[in-house]
Amino acid sequence: MVYKELKERIHWIINQNEYSINKRMTLICRTLKDTNDYYDWVGFYFANHDAKTLHLEAFAGVPTDHTIIPFGKGICGQVANAGKNFVVDDVKAQNNYISCNIHVKAEIVIPLFKDGINIGQLDVDSHTLNPFSKKDEYLLEWVNEKVALIL
Repeated sequence: MVYKELKERIHWIINQNEYSINKRMTLICRTLKDTNDYYDWVGFYFANHDAKTLHLEAFAGVPTDHTIIPFGKGICGQVANAGKNFVVDDVKAQNNYISCNIHVKAEIVIPLFKDGINIGQLDVDSHTLNPFSKKDEYLLEWVNEKVALIL
């Protein structure tokens, strides 16, 4: 699926107001995973700023034990602190990486902002080394902008 069609599909999901927010986010995860060969796991984590933890709310792919991640731990935890995109071409090169699946070789995490506050993130794992490009960053930033509108 080309990006234009993918964006149209995600826009359609966002506008399904009869669906819960969680269902729409799960459908977005599934759509991203199913339409990108190298997106092997896609999930939305949301921040609990008081507890300084991230909580998995919606995902597509193999279930993970990492449903709660402390700020600062792993790639997701680092994005919770920094509020900036983090692209990891090879997870083995990261000292602060949390292994969710032995097959994961690369990860991209994009912060999700609402009213200027980093409230969560979109996390994508890949079983391929160095698969992510600026095109992926732009797409996932766009997805987060659209999701922020329904939160």
